[in-house]
Amino acid sequence: MASTARLTDVFRDRNLAVLLLLGFSSGLPISLVGPTLQVWLTVEGVDLATLGLLTLVGIPYTWKILWAPFMDRYVPIPFLGRRRGWLVITQLALGAGLGGMALLSPRTDMAFLASLALFVAFASASQDIVADAYRTDISKPEERGIVSALFVLGYRIALMVAGAFALLLAAGTGWLPAIGWQNTYLLMAVLMAVGLIATLWGREPEAVSPPRTLEEAVVGPLKEFFSRHGAWMMLAMIVLYKMGDAFALSLASPFLLRGVGFGVDDVAYANKVLGLGATLVGVLIGGTMMVRLGLYRSLMLFGILQAFSNLGYMALAMMGKSYALLYFVVGFDNLAGGMGTAAFVAFQMALCNHRFTAFQYAMLSGVAAIGRVYVGPAAGYMTDPKYLAMDWATFFFITFLTALPGLALLAWKRASVEALK
Repeated sequence: MASTARLTDVFRDRNLAVLLLLGFSSGLPISLVGPTLQVWLTVEGVDLATLGLLTLVGIPYTWKILWAPFMDRYVPIPFLGRRRGWLVITQLALGAGLGGMALLSPRTDMAFLASLALFVAFASASQDIVADAYRTDISKPEERGIVSALFVLGYRIALMVAGAFALLLAAGTGWLPAIGWQNTYLLMAVLMAVGLIATLWGREPEAVSPPRTLEEAVVGPLKEFFSRHGAWMMLAMIVLYKMGDAFALSLASPFLLRGVGFGVDDVAYANKVLGLGATLVGVLIGGTMMVRLGLYRSLMLFGILQAFSNLGYMALAMMGKSYALLYFVVGFDNLAGGMGTAAFVAFQMALCNHRFTAFQYAMLSGVAAIGRVYVGPAAGYMTDPKYLAMDWATFFFITFLTALPGLALLAWKRASVEALK
């Protein structure tokens, strides 16, 4: 009864609705300066060299830690507070930037359009910094799992809106009129109001003393984090926890297409429709379960499920083409991955000091990306016939083994994880 009452209390918090909408606001701009923009420019006949160069507009997402200290140090709009003040500024900048892109034509304004796309990416990365900090600062320890789940849910919905829906809206379908690319981008600019409304509706987190100087905003979070007992082990856990999952997913689509022989439409349906749905269900189930299980038990249970989901691909490699097994494996993998994501985001939130949340969360998310970035090349060399020529069943068994060190480290540092507040 006590756990049920606690779960009910969590879901009564209006912060959950605010963070769902902020997740949407955070996810909306990314596709609009990435895949959706590439499709628009391709349709308009922009050459491949220019398209390749335009991928560089994503650089701000990689280096956002460089200006995160400014967002910890300064309070730009005092009556809104440190976190909501920066959210309003970045959201207004995003609306203006996307609106500006909507007024341009790739045929005649390519340089200006690219500059605005870079500006939007910078504003978007800045919004991510402060949204992560706001989510971390506003959440109570028992809420972190469901907060993470709802934020990710909003984020994923925004990716669909700014991705597939925007493409259909621009080109038109049997049930949607074609409104063109510029009107589509104008509509996306208007949708940034969702985040602005959420920010104004939300509460400012409990006030804490911000860094007194910019130097303290840079040195302080590093000094505070690495002065903790076992800080390096926590960073290692951040790198390792999702590595097995990322290792398997790095070549999942090529495996399904070349290794097993499914068609492109089969893989698209399994990954983009079933997989996305399973991920959304997974983050919601994971976030809800965390209210009762707590951080450590959730990390361990969901991590074990993630590891065993890799063995599904090994079974598919051994059994061959089977649609029933394909849907089960992809569904289970994405369900477990979504549950693991909810716990993993909550873990990163728990590691942040509220004086330095913007910097420390940006640092932790950057460290977490190490595993995702570097397993891809290794996977390619392992399976390429010109190099190791490893068979797919062996490869996926190794991805399962890759997940075990993170779980072993988690078990070893159980007391430290359970002590996080």
